[in-house]
Amino acid sequence: MGSALYRLGRRGLRQRLQRMSEELPLHINLREPRWDQSTFQGRAKHFFMVTDPRNLLLSAATLEDARRVVENYRSGTVSPDLTEDQLWRAKYIYDSAFHPDTGEKMILIGRMSAQVPMNMTITGCMLTFYRTTPAVLFWQWVNQSFNAIVNYTNRSGDAPITVGQLGTAYVSATTGAVVTALGLKSLTKHLPSIIGRYVPFAAVAAANCINIPLMRQRELKFGIPVTDEDGNRLGESRAAAQQAIAQVVVSRIGMAAPAMAIPPVIMNALEKRAFLKRYPWLNAPLQVGLVGFCLVFATPLCCALFPQKSSMRVSRLEPEVQALVREKNPHVETVYFNKGL
Repeated sequence: MGSALYRLGRRGLRQRLQRMSEELPLHINLREPRWDQSTFQGRAKHFFMVTDPRNLLLSAATLEDARRVVENYRSGTVSPDLTEDQLWRAKYIYDSAFHPDTGEKMILIGRMSAQVPMNMTITGCMLTFYRTTPAVLFWQWVNQSFNAIVNYTNRSGDAPITVGQLGTAYVSATTGAVVTALGLKSLTKHLPSIIGRYVPFAAVAAANCINIPLMRQRELKFGIPVTDEDGNRLGESRAAAQQAIAQVVVSRIGMAAPAMAIPPVIMNALEKRAFLKRYPWLNAPLQVGLVGFCLVFATPLCCALFPQKSSMRVSRLEPEVQALVREKNPHVETVYFNKGL
């Protein structure tokens, strides 16, 4: 009897020790991504989670549960059966639906997880209905309206976009996209049909080059915060803002490139076959499906092209910012800043 009780006591002790060893530590930084952001692979894993369209299907109760888990953990309250994987899953669900600065629930179609389904629909239709001027006008307007919603939804809580800035960027980007599309459409009338299919891509690229700098004009005028490696703020730099915006423009154009470059080649070949001639109504669904397949991979991979925490040599900053940085920390050779999305 005594030996049996002794064995039970030892087993209970082992179980308690095992539970203690498996308890979730309180030092996990949920404000940073789970994977190493200094490598492309780590950034790609992060953005595959951020842009996962399945997050759009989550119920309001699931979103609230994720919010509670994250906020409780940050305040030091941890459920005894919560694992690290569950914590990170809750963090990415929380980030997919709630604004990082204000904590408000974001507009559904403005979330990063809506990028693939919304863009596949809009881009697929732009590539399908490009032959008539009314269709070009309508789908370029739809695309820029969606971009405006995304920009408003993901606005900074510290330096919010004003209604005037949003309106100026929206009108300018829409005008630039339409002018580019209609201008190139008229130039490609007598060229092979495959060339005409690339007109929407040129229009989207032109709109991105207009839209993003206008949306972030305040940063170009006053600069963005630059820090040392430990996150200590050293000043604001316009040169850093220019680099950040250039990287975002390249990423946005890169996201659109595969989806707007590969499907036209495939569809141009398919339209010559008897199958699509017999069932022309399949043109738009096929186009949307091909675009969606490209975007599932292009969106996270192009977001991962550049580190979110970008860097610049102090020698490339403006002279007055260099002096300020040297005054605060004479040993710093590289500064860091958030490039945006």
